[in-house]
Amino acid sequence: MKNILLVEGNLREVNQEFTDNGIKTHTESLRESLDYFTNNLLIDTVNPSSDNDIFNKVKDLNKYDGLIWGGSSLNIYSDTVEIRRQIDFMKECQKKVKNILAICWGLQVAVTAAGGEVQKGNNGAHRGIAHEITINSDGLKHLLYKDKIQNFNTPAFNYDEVVTLPKDAILLSSNKVNKVMGLNFKTEVSDIWGIQYHPEITYEKMVTLINFRKERLLQNKSFNNEEDMISHIKIIEDEIKISNKDLRMRELRNWLNFI
Repeated sequence: MKNILLVEGNLREVNQEFTDNGIKTHTESLRESLDYFTNNLLIDTVNPSSDNDIFNKVKDLNKYDGLIWGGSSLNIYSDTVEIRRQIDFMKECQKKVKNILAICWGLQVAVTAAGGEVQKGNNGAHRGIAHEITINSDGLKHLLYKDKIQNFNTPAFNYDEVVTLPKDAILLSSNKVNKVMGLNFKTEVSDIWGIQYHPEITYEKMVTLINFRKERLLQNKSFNNEEDMISHIKIIEDEIKISNKDLRMRELRNWLNFI
């Protein structure tokens, strides 16, 4: 039985809005994906932005075999109190938790905590799907991508990107939107596998999120107009028809097998 800590990246208010509209929180989606592979886990969940007693809750961080830090709608360069709390907690985790899987926002927090930098993306955004991720030669040798095809599409939703890597970090995969799609780096204690996409979230949920955020996405020009949004959703729906669940979540399986 392995002990796993799940870290929620969204604010409690955002999660409540998800729940009120019948949408699983990112942590709930992650739990569901973990259950697909194994029921042999002891799982704790924390929210560094909203849990006032966060450090009391996890005084003994080194008891965990691994930690998974999931997604969020936050932008790390906003530098709010809630974001600083997450960075501070990540720094503490990187001192005590041996294995960290940092997903999307989690990757951005992990990189920032380790001295790297994240900025608004210069080449657009991933709106529910990331196309044509290519695993490089280092990635092909890394256990993150064991049994993964070298070029793949995947669920993703992000506007920001890693622009400066932590010291001695190894780039594992890229695409045209984000140079850093897969990354591995180590702190004194932690071995951190980072990905700028969401193997643990279904395409169906991504479509739900686009519809849920419709007004905001049109207002911030993520889509030119409603027709453009509908056309993009059709692209994701076409991907659903050919997507394989096991292949989509291969990174999650590989990390579970590694820890």
